[in-house]
Amino acid sequence: MAQSSSLSIRVVEGRALPAKDVSGSSDPYCLLKVDDEVVARTATVWHSLSPFWGEEYTVHLPRDFHRLDFYVLDQDTVGHDDVIGKISLSKEAITADPRGIDSWINLSRVDPDAEVQGEVRLAVQVLEDGQGRCLRCHVLQARDLAPRDICGTSDPFARVFWGSQSVETSTIKKTRFPHWDEVLELREAVGGPAPLRVELWDWDMVGKNDFLGMVEFSPQVLQHKPPNGWFRLQPFPRAEGDCGGSLGALRLKVRLSEDHVLPSQCYQPLVELLLEAVQSPVEEDTASPLAVLEELTVGDCRQDLATNLVKLFLGQGLAGPLLDYLTRREVARTTDPNTLFRSNSLASKALEQFMKLVGMRYLHEVLKPIISRVFEEKKYMELDPGKMDLGRARRISFKAAPSEAQVRDASLGLLTGYLRLIVDAMVGSAERCPPAMRLAFRRLQRRVEERFPGAAHEDAKYLAVSGFLFLRFFAPAILTPKLFHLRDQHADPQTSRSLLLLAKAVQSIGNLGQQLGQGKEPWMAPLHPFLLESVARVRGFLDRLVDVRGDEEAVGAARALVPPSATLREGFLLRRQDEPSGLGTRFAFKKRYFRLSGETLTCSKGPGWQALSTIPVAQIRAVERVDMGAFQQPHVMQVVARDGTGPPHTTYLQCKDVNELSQWLSALRKASATNPDRLAACHPGAFRAGRWTCCLQAERSATGCSRTHSAVTLGDWSDPLDPDAEAQMVYRQLLLGRDRLRLSLLEEAFPEEGAGRGSGATCGPGPEALSRQRATATRLLEILEDLDRAHEESQWRGQAAPGPRGS
Repeated sequence: MAQSSSLSIRVVEGRALPAKDVSGSSDPYCLLKVDDEVVARTATVWHSLSPFWGEEYTVHLPRDFHRLDFYVLDQDTVGHDDVIGKISLSKEAITADPRGIDSWINLSRVDPDAEVQGEVRLAVQVLEDGQGRCLRCHVLQARDLAPRDICGTSDPFARVFWGSQSVETSTIKKTRFPHWDEVLELREAVGGPAPLRVELWDWDMVGKNDFLGMVEFSPQVLQHKPPNGWFRLQPFPRAEGDCGGSLGALRLKVRLSEDHVLPSQCYQPLVELLLEAVQSPVEEDTASPLAVLEELTVGDCRQDLATNLVKLFLGQGLAGPLLDYLTRREVARTTDPNTLFRSNSLASKALEQFMKLVGMRYLHEVLKPIISRVFEEKKYMELDPGKMDLGRARRISFKAAPSEAQVRDASLGLLTGYLRLIVDAMVGSAERCPPAMRLAFRRLQRRVEERFPGAAHEDAKYLAVSGFLFLRFFAPAILTPKLFHLRDQHADPQTSRSLLLLAKAVQSIGNLGQQLGQGKEPWMAPLHPFLLESVARVRGFLDRLVDVRGDEEAVGAARALVPPSATLREGFLLRRQDEPSGLGTRFAFKKRYFRLSGETLTCSKGPGWQALSTIPVAQIRAVERVDMGAFQQPHVMQVVARDGTGPPHTTYLQCKDVNELSQWLSALRKASATNPDRLAACHPGAFRAGRWTCCLQAERSATGCSRTHSAVTLGDWSDPLDPDAEAQMVYRQLLLGRDRLRLSLLEEAFPEEGAGRGSGATCGPGPEALSRQRATATRLLEILEDLDRAHEESQWRGQAAPGPRGS
């Protein structure tokens, strides 16, 4: 039985943040840490005390994770960034509600004594002799301690307390991975049993020592089960400092999904029931299992369900039939073509998620060059007289202040130029659109034509496709390119306004110009001639887009969204030479172009150049961060590879920032996830001057001093498909609606709250339909009971025979 654990995180926005700059504002961003490892960084929102981020992350992680932290910082051009505050969420707090956390949370102050991390290894014995009881504490080592010194290391020592007595280990300089191997003895003092407390400190020559963490064991634990092993360091017990909102607050959405994924055969009845549904007649079919699922979910749960179903059917090679089934249901219950897919129905959500899963590479090919140009050129564009800044236009042109008409004419020319590039790229992309998307759009258009025939509804077939492709895919990506990974940073206010104008224009084109002149924005009128001219081109593009042959899935059973030979990630990184020259470490890194596929990691001088070196993905044994102290350089990672039985070889690569580092780490870890003999530990430093910079061991072959983090990865559209995991998530969705299913059996009908969705039929189901609903609900409840038993038996077997579990 495989285990699955993931965090779904959305950093929505902040409010009432304190001003850190002399201008009376701040430039805030968030760092996300999982158990002290940075996994993501939001973009910086410039000059704002109420920033909006809207950034979403899925973090796959080990089941023994403890804490999720959000740090809010103010970015400074010169010097260190200012810390504003933090939010710390324990695993228990996140799982207190099955739906997770969705609320405003006040920021707390960052207390250095509470910023502890790492583990200490101890072996404790309580002995008795003629003089009484004696406690022998063997302090062996520690790992991953917090860096307290400016060089990124610490000078740790341990202090052991038992009753009124204390004793210290020696201090080991410049390491976060100290090896003491010292046995400390303490005699029991008068006064009865006392707890054992072990504190770790960073020794400072000037000023007070810095606290690194502590562990404490009660007298009962010492008596019955003396500690022996690794123990996670804790801060000093103290009440959480409530700042009363004086540091501001963040609006967060966090949900933890922990699942035991059963073998495939356990999910077969559920999968077969869903597969049968897509092959059945759907006109007014309210008894289908998929119809039942739609009625059981609302809001975010429905979007999650749509994602799970699309991934499940993609893994079966049947995403096309699923989407066709859902669109047929939606079209059949819609009487007005103007309301088609306007609601958040399961069909709308599923097709939207399908485009993101299958079409993200296509989206990047079409829009990324133009979006990058808008960001880089930073042209001032504004058509709304109420928002025109004539002084701004003057500062850009260095001439006398232009008139409103001059600014409008200049902006119109710039907007038209950018829009022409965008429209040219979109209408010329039919052949590059993924075949699965083209086939889905062809089926969608055919269903709309069948439901709304005749010349009076000629536009309906075009609007159905453009409503998804333009309004739910292209336009949102133009408006917020950061959320579609088209840019690493959010746009500044001026560029953001330009993107908004471009997105509005693309929406108007996607609506085939039907609402031009009817809105509340008459200042957009100068763009109308170009928009109407583009509509004719878009119609031709949509005709070419759906001109695809075959009624079967274009690629068969797609077990992966990206083939092994396809590029998973590429870009320039700095690579450390294996044998750097004597010019110093800072000159040992050279700029090289790296390309990662499911098969190889190649290094060359640039795109299209011959490969200088290649690492087969099958040989990768670990991909980890490197401490800044190793080379005095930030954002460095290591790729440890081994060819057969030979010694491991480590390649050191430096990224430009923490986000690029996290993305490369994630991509490499996922590409090598199924490799055998992956390392459980490695060195986060480098072997230099005859010793490891992390733990100071003198042998190059010494066992790694830090645990590896191969299970910590960021989820994205290119993740391998796992139908069993998606079936498990559908099972979880059904569990949340089990009570409503049981209620439906008692009432012999479902609640009618969803009956009129999409301006559909107004009549309730008849006796025959009610009977089929009852049969479907009964079958789903039986499947739930079978899966419940399978989980119970699997957990019982796991408890009876502990040890590593295979997938």
